[in-house]
Amino acid sequence: MECKRLLLVAALTLASVPALGRDAVPPGQVPAPQSAADVPKPVAGAPVSKEYAQAIGRMAYIWGWPLVNMHNRQTLFATAPHPGLLGGVLPVAPLNHVSMLSDYLAPEQRFITSPNQDVVYGAGFLELDKEPVVIQVPDFGDRFWVYQIVDQRSDSFAEVGIQYDTEPGMYLLVGPDWQGKKPKGINAVFRSQTNLGAVFPRIFMDDTAEDRKAIQPLIDQVSAYPLSEYTGEMKTVDWSESPTIPNPNKGGDGETQWVVPEEFFTLLPEVMEETPPLPGEEALYASIKFVLEAAQDNPELQQALQEVAVATEQDVIQPMFEFRNNGVDAGNGWRTQKNAARFGYGYFQRTATAKGNMFSNVPEETMYFGADFDSAGERLNGKEEYTVTFPAEELPPVDGFWSLTLYNKQHFFYPNELDRYSLGTKNKSLVKNDDGSLTIYVQNKNPGGAKEANWLPAPKDDFSLYIRAYWPKESIPNGTWVPPTIEQLD
Repeated sequence: MECKRLLLVAALTLASVPALGRDAVPPGQVPAPQSAADVPKPVAGAPVSKEYAQAIGRMAYIWGWPLVNMHNRQTLFATAPHPGLLGGVLPVAPLNHVSMLSDYLAPEQRFITSPNQDVVYGAGFLELDKEPVVIQVPDFGDRFWVYQIVDQRSDSFAEVGIQYDTEPGMYLLVGPDWQGKKPKGINAVFRSQTNLGAVFPRIFMDDTAEDRKAIQPLIDQVSAYPLSEYTGEMKTVDWSESPTIPNPNKGGDGETQWVVPEEFFTLLPEVMEETPPLPGEEALYASIKFVLEAAQDNPELQQALQEVAVATEQDVIQPMFEFRNNGVDAGNGWRTQKNAARFGYGYFQRTATAKGNMFSNVPEETMYFGADFDSAGERLNGKEEYTVTFPAEELPPVDGFWSLTLYNKQHFFYPNELDRYSLGTKNKSLVKNDDGSLTIYVQNKNPGGAKEANWLPAPKDDFSLYIRAYWPKESIPNGTWVPPTIEQLD
């Protein structure tokens, strides 16, 4: 009892000491940093070895690759004289505007890998420090639609789509420093963390002539333009009449090279100024800037950074292209993403996604499943024949739509006699088996007969498969639903 009494007296005595006295810093105590601003920065002018520059440079290349990628895509769009189709296939528009397709994306495009053949796409890049941008949302009724709206990190900063019950009308996109008031007639204002951003409308369309006709008046109301052009009235554009803009860089079989290793560290200082650090990234920025500043007037360090950029592109970035090297295991050999368009500190996933399938939607909008191998662990290749069978009542559970897409080894559509690149909700002629299951035949040769309706044509060499589930039900993101096996036929 005496011990308890003494403890109680001590506690009461301590409680009676003024707060200032308890928290006072004793003489000689150096205050600990309370925020990133209190942490000392590297000393400018200090010597930097080639080895240290390359160590920091390697991380800087991995971290900054998606940001430079976005910067260079915006640079391309900035050259567009007006909304139109680059090379006749890719929707492009001047900055702070948008351009729309009027049909599915053509297989000839090389702007973006791993696209889908389920929606009518639009595209536009933002320059929000110049002016806020108005986006128009038509009344799509019960048709699936979503606008992906991202910042320079390709992180989503606005939720606009059918799954969010977004009302038709006009919305305003603004940069981080905008201080204006919401204009009359604007439904909501969405703020980006960076001035560079992008808008990608996606509107679902059946693979039928009837739906192609029905969707046209809706997509003609999809538009984006600077606030100075806002009148309060819905603008319309006949996107089926979009003019062709010559493409000065048609490229080859692969995606346009958006990041050139030899130019990376020349662009990176500008890109870092465009993209303020996230909370907690201040140390990373300080370390990278220290090396970049040391290299400004040092040809040896400049050469060292260029060498590490080339090596990192080959050793780290190129392997990220394969679906197996991104995301998490989803079962049966498939991989899926859990943090698309909200990458944060997930630098690996952000860079791998930018390399293999950039501009993925957030999981609530879309879940993606990629596969490079069959159920036996063998690389998918057109020399073999495969089946993908969804058991009865086990099609991807979605409120939007699903599809199975085939990509060639460059993650583009494989041109074929049927002009068929995916199968799923949009296809009205799929034939189910007697037990209610659905088998898709993935092979180079036409299987013939009734199987042709379920044939997904494959090239003669390596390819990959991709399942999309737009507006997925809860069983998809929580892992209850598992993608089907990819079986090689004997």
